[in-house]
Amino acid sequence: MTESLESRCADSRAMALRLAALSHPARIEILKHLSASRCCSCREVVDHLDLAQSTVSQHLKILVEAGLVSFEADRQRSRYAVDHAALAGVSASLRELVNSCCASR
Repeated sequence: MTESLESRCADSRAMALRLAALSHPARIEILKHLSASRCCSCREVVDHLDLAQSTVSQHLKILVEAGLVSFEADRQRSRYAVDHAALAGVSASLRELVNSCCASR
């Protein structure tokens, strides 16, 4: 069965949102730090990256909105963790895009 144009566009929008979230070096470093831990608070990420708390919070918000990082309220702290399945999905989508664009070469 052929995928509908609407479905393909939705998939492309989701992929674009996730790739945009990965387009900043600080967010890549945040993902690396979160991947090395089971989960972290914003404060732990701030201490690791030596960035302002407000800057880290904004980057974490973008990663959460893109679905690459999960957020969980833990009393007075927020806990963040990499969504490994979502990140693997980005990898698979990007691989599929590259393969489809290079298939005619």
